[in-house]
Amino acid sequence: MDNSVDSVIFRLAKDFNKNFDDFQGIYLFGIFLDGEMHPDEDIELVAIFETEDKSKREQIWPIIGKIETEMNVCIDLYPYTKEEFKNDEDLYDEVMDEGIFYNKLGMKE
Repeated sequence: MDNSVDSVIFRLAKDFNKNFDDFQGIYLFGIFLDGEMHPDEDIELVAIFETEDKSKREQIWPIIGKIETEMNVCIDLYPYTKEEFKNDEDLYDEVMDEGIFYNKLGMKE
């Protein structure tokens, strides 16, 4: 199985689209921006949804766990609405400065 960062994000996007009508895309940031796999490091992602709450997080974590197990990766995912994401100024600034956006189909934009 292809365990590139792009393939992990594509798989997440596919599963999120299947489970959530309001999934809008994923930002990649941190050490994995180089596209390489880094053993013992987490793939840092921000997932954007129209709504985000405890119920959605409870549905997200089993998806993350399954992908981590199947693809032998560690994922650090922050689920946000666009507004909540902008209000987390430190994270938002970091992601906007260096991050890469993948649309809801898991393709780089």
